Amino acid sequence: MVGVVSPVRKTPALRLTAWGDPPSLADADVPEPTGTEVLVRVEAAGLCHSDLHVLDAAPGALPYRPPFTLGHEIAGQVASASDSFAVGDRVAVHGPWGCGTCRRCAVGEDNYCDRRAELSWSGAGLGRDGGMAEYVLVPHARHLAPIGDLDVTQAAPLTDAGLTPYHAVAGLTLGEDAAVVVIGVGGLGHVAIQILRATTRARVFAVDVREDALALADRSGAHRTLLTRTDTAAVLRRESGGADAVLDFVGSDPTLSLGARILRPGGALVIVGSGGGQLTVTKPGPLPQGASVSLPFWGSSRELREVIALARAGHIRVETEQFPLSAAEEAFARLREGRIRGRAVLLPG
Repeated sequence: MVGVVSPVRKTPALRLTAWGDPPSLADADVPEPTGTEVLVRVEAAGLCHSDLHVLDAAPGALPYRPPFTLGHEIAGQVASASDSFAVGDRVAVHGPWGCGTCRRCAVGEDNYCDRRAELSWSGAGLGRDGGMAEYVLVPHARHLAPIGDLDVTQAAPLTDAGLTPYHAVAGLTLGEDAAVVVIGVGGLGHVAIQILRATTRARVFAVDVREDALALADRSGAHRTLLTRTDTAAVLRRESGGADAVLDFVGSDPTLSLGARILRPGGALVIVGSGGGQLTVTKPGPLPQGASVSLPFWGSSRELREVIALARAGHIRVETEQFPLSAAEEAFARLREGRIRGRAVLLPG
């Protein structure tokens, strides 16, 4: 295997060193690929609320074993050749890494790895060293997707903020006059609106507690935006006729309750956000007859290539705020405070 890497064998990396500690910049070894591994020089790495869930986790709550480098939204250039990619190829990294041997991993569905419960990681930056560094070691070339001329600051967030809502929308069956409600117009929600507009004929309603988020929903193509109020459910039921699908990108008690109340019979409640909310499912209960509930997680490598194709065709654009890797602490603070428009992206170079 031919490697083309910086002669400097240390690289700055944003690492979680122990549970309960804030992430810190530290010098890390530039990894050396062996076997099927591919080294990628990182040019952009997105921040996600999942990163906050990791940082806030109590010891033992997650199977991951610190220390490891954060960052699961990654784009850059191949730095070591493989059978599928040459040095310099521009790629995005499919972040969920499974066991690599089960039937689902074999077809690129590592997000639903059959052995997930046995693993001490979920993917890049989630138990394994991720992309908030100058280099990331990817286990296999099958986790790489070419991005062509797509800007890396777009490609990186597409690996989650684009892929996760794309996977969620792909699981829906929507007629031409379907009504879909998107709850939470942040990094994923505003991309979900664009995906719905690009791939379906649905009427898209967007709900958020923030006026600036609704402005982002407008820019993303929502047909109707509503600020969360006491009468939001009644207004949505009246204007939509009942939602055929609700995409909840928050997942809190109030949003789950809202989703259940506005769903029409036979509709789909899709819970994407990990806000810690609970919805008691009983029959009869809060959900209408025939309703389904799903908990999608990330998406497949095939779906990532499809998301990238949509972006390259101009159908999806992630609104981003960019920070150098040295300003990661500020970026995380603003994310935690809800002051990021769209998606925060770190630039390690």
